[in-house]
Amino acid sequence: MKIAVTGCSGSVGKRVVALALKRGHTVLGIDRQSAEHTDEYTDFVYVKLDSADYNAALDILKGCDAVVHLAAFRNPGDYGATTHNNNVVLSWNVLRAAAELGITRVAQASSVNVITMVYSQTPHFHYFPIDEDHPCLPDEPYGLSKVICELQADTLVRRYPSMRIASLRLHWSVSSKLTARSLESSKASKDLWGYVQEDSAAEAFLLAVAKESTAWTGHERFFIVAPETAQDEESSKLAGEHWPEVPQRHALLGRQSFFDCGKAERLLGWVHKD
Repeated sequence: MKIAVTGCSGSVGKRVVALALKRGHTVLGIDRQSAEHTDEYTDFVYVKLDSADYNAALDILKGCDAVVHLAAFRNPGDYGATTHNNNVVLSWNVLRAAAELGITRVAQASSVNVITMVYSQTPHFHYFPIDEDHPCLPDEPYGLSKVICELQADTLVRRYPSMRIASLRLHWSVSSKLTARSLESSKASKDLWGYVQEDSAAEAFLLAVAKESTAWTGHERFFIVAPETAQDEESSKLAGEHWPEVPQRHALLGRQSFFDCGKAERLLGWVHKD
């Protein structure tokens, strides 16, 4: 399978490329930043390209069997226009180009920040553990851009019903749990002490586009978060200290994550590994 990976120079993008090559796929890496070590792989072609140009994106994706879209700003920046405008345009261009070209397997990076979390003025959690039915009401441009990316996917699968698009709501992607533990305490509580190991995040993208499956069709959203928090304290204690007003649908046991990733396990076969 020939897989295009936008944002191939990013932390997760590099790992998606490496994993896809390891599993025998041909990879087209796309990024507006220079890629490293492009001569090491015979099945990897790198193209320096800004996907904000729709016609350029349409041209470069010709001949691909699947697309992993990771190119985006990763935080709200100055909370102005840059992050929102870039992320929304990039996702539409890549998804729409895939639809035009008949590429039916697409996975895009969404974010846990589609709900109000660390970038928001005041997080509002409706229940724990959080699943894909939780309301998405961001108050900042990054989270909003990801909600719009998901709505774009909804729109495209209505018009192109043969497409299968996965929006993977990644938590903070890090190399190890130790990095996740370094987050300042007040920010960590708003981020619900979560993370996802980068190689495990890459696995989710490959499962979404390369795995033969009849378990799902159309557009689906998936939380991609480690099953345990990065903290030593028990989750029930953390919830009681920081979010006592938030109801629990069932008791949080041990260091259980505040996110329910059961859907990703059921439909993608994804299981987090540190």
